[in-house]
Amino acid sequence: APARAAAQPFTVEYYYKIRWGFLDEWMALYQRNHLPILQRQQRMGRILSMSAAYPINHAGEANRWDLRFTIVWRDAATAHDDFDASPIVRELYPDREKFRAEEQRRFELLLEHMDVPVRVEDPATWRRDGAP
Repeated sequence: APARAAAQPFTVEYYYKIRWGFLDEWMALYQRNHLPILQRQQRMGRILSMSAAYPINHAGEANRWDLRFTIVWRDAATAHDDFDASPIVRELYPDREKFRAEEQRRFELLLEHMDVPVRVEDPATWRRDGAP
């Protein structure tokens, strides 16, 4: 059998568009309930790095986004597997009803969410003729 290529990091940008006037509430819920789950996955080695970006100026409503959260996963398989986070949730959030209610509220404030896998390249490696 041919040797398998080494798994490469896989980057996904997660875009969030929040109801006007509710970004602070949404961010507090995200930081309290979702980010710790991601941080646990990072400690497990599933996630290599995470970063957050916010626009300085607003775009038109159709193109507006409030947060871009970028995750570099260990590889594409990890990014797309059926990972069960419920043991992490049970450990981190013993008050399951509060967690459920806060997550419901976070999603009520969310207008749109897009997951965009991207290829990250170093322009210094590009060929002069424009070919990959």
